[in-house]
Amino acid sequence: MDNSNQTKNPLVSIITVYYNTPTDTLEFLESVKKITYPKLEIILVDNSNDEAFKQVVKSHYPDVLLVDSKINVGFAAGNNLGMARARGKYFLFLNSDTIVFPGMIEPMVEFLEKNESVGMASPKVLFPDGHTIQYAGAKSISVYTGRGKRLGLYDSDKGQYDFCQKTELGHGAALIVPKRVVEQVGLWPEIYFLYYEEHDWCEQIKKAGYSVYYLGNSKILHKEGVSTGGELSPMKVYYMTRNRLLYMRRNSSRPELCIGLLFFTMLTIPKNVVVYSIKGQWSLLNSFFKGILWNIKSITNPH
Repeated sequence: MDNSNQTKNPLVSIITVYYNTPTDTLEFLESVKKITYPKLEIILVDNSNDEAFKQVVKSHYPDVLLVDSKINVGFAAGNNLGMARARGKYFLFLNSDTIVFPGMIEPMVEFLEKNESVGMASPKVLFPDGHTIQYAGAKSISVYTGRGKRLGLYDSDKGQYDFCQKTELGHGAALIVPKRVVEQVGLWPEIYFLYYEEHDWCEQIKKAGYSVYYLGNSKILHKEGVSTGGELSPMKVYYMTRNRLLYMRRNSSRPELCIGLLFFTMLTIPKNVVVYSIKGQWSLLNSFFKGILWNIKSITNPH
C-alpha cells in the first residue's frame, strides 16, 4: 500500500473483551469479517480463560490477536490490555455482543481525520431488531442523581437521527478514540471494573479539552446486558449501585456530592428497598446494599 493510501486509511484497532458469551462473540467476529474498511487489526481480550473458545477463534479467525488476561480483570482493564497490544491510530472499542455493519468504520474515521478536537465518538446504536434506537447521543450524568439520559431511546429509526453532533456521553458498546488522546488523558479507569467506566473516561477526555460526538452516519446493533446475566442480575445491581456512587464521588464538587448523597439516602434507598421487597428480590436487595457498603469502606480512597 502506498503512502497516500496509508494516510487516507489509517490503521484502526478493534478491541473487544470476551467474557463467557461464546455464541454472541462468534457472531460478532463473523460480522467483523464483513467490514469494508481496508486497514484493521482485531484484538480480542479473553477475560474468562476459556480454552475451548480460544481454540475456536484460532481455528476460524486466525487474523484475530488473542490476549489472555488469565482472570476476569473487568471491562476497563480488559480494554486496557487490548490497547497495550494495539498499533492503530484509532482505537475502536466494541462490545462482544454487538453486530457491526460492513461500512460502519469509514464515516467514523473520515470524521475524526477532519476534526482533531474530537476525543471520543460513538455511532448510532440499535437494538437487535435493527430499527429500535438504543442510543442517539446522551445527556450528561447528573452530579446529583448519578443518572444520565440516552437520546432517542426506544424510538423507531426512520432516519431522524442520521446526523453528527456534539454529545455529552458516548456509548460503551461502541467508542472510537484516537491513540494520541489516550496518550494524553490516560487509560480506562479500572477502579470501576464494570459499568460507568466509559462515562468517567469520557469526562476525563472532556476535561482535557476534547469534545465528544454522536455520529449518526454510522451504526451497530447491540444486544445489551448479555454477559452480566440480564437486566436484573445481582451482578448488574451491585456494580450499577457501587459505581453510580463512585462516579459521583469522583466527578462532583463537595457541595454537589452532599446534595447527591442526600438524594440517594432519602429517595433512592427507600424506593429500592420497597421495590425489591415487594417483588421478593432479596438477592438484588442484598447486592444493592453491598454496592453502598463498598463505597462506605473506600470513602477515604475514592481514586
